[in-house]
Amino acid sequence: MSIDRQGRANTPSRTPNRVDRRKARTRAALIAAAQRFLADQGRTDVSIQEITEAADVGFGSFYNHFTSKDELFDAAVARTLEEHGALLESVVGDLKDPAEIFAASVRLTGRLQRTHTQMARILVRTGMPYLTSESGLAPQAMRDLRAAADTGRLDIDDPRTSVSMVGGALLGVLHLLETRPDLDAAQVSDQLAFRLLRMFGMTRAEAQEIATRPLPSLPRT
Repeated sequence: MSIDRQGRANTPSRTPNRVDRRKARTRAALIAAAQRFLADQGRTDVSIQEITEAADVGFGSFYNHFTSKDELFDAAVARTLEEHGALLESVVGDLKDPAEIFAASVRLTGRLQRTHTQMARILVRTGMPYLTSESGLAPQAMRDLRAAADTGRLDIDDPRTSVSMVGGALLGVLHLLETRPDLDAAQVSDQLAFRLLRMFGMTRAEAQEIATRPLPSLPRT
């Protein structure tokens, strides 16, 4: 144990042992199985036996990690939103212009239907709670829209309402791309970003230029 500059004791964190690592793997396997069921037409009407078989873990281990299926599926949605936010941040984190960051996040999220299908399907199944979640695109869009408003890049009266508008449009596009595999996801997503930039007061020429800039590839998860 050490003492910090304020005289407080620092207790070193315990290194995970074999049991801890096994528990973490089991929990992760259960969440991954729940994510697959959610992506499969939003199925939650499955038995715990089906879940543990899909996770390849023992039936009795389920209650060591979750009290109910609802708790597991809530954890699966939360994990997906966290993964979505981290995925976007890993790609747009080096951009400087908040308007470009916002547009790139919209464009990349629309492309998830072709690049990260399971994640996109879970976002669609999540529905309206996605718009007010503390993870994923919603808080990042709030941050970027506020920055764009503060710097005069976009005309935004109420960031919270604006995020709901953006999220609702994105959910619609993700649903459209799921039901229409013939559509070009990149083209549709770029068109959405262009229209949103226009809605927030950007000129047609600049919105078109920003919404068609080269994008980095999304890393596979």
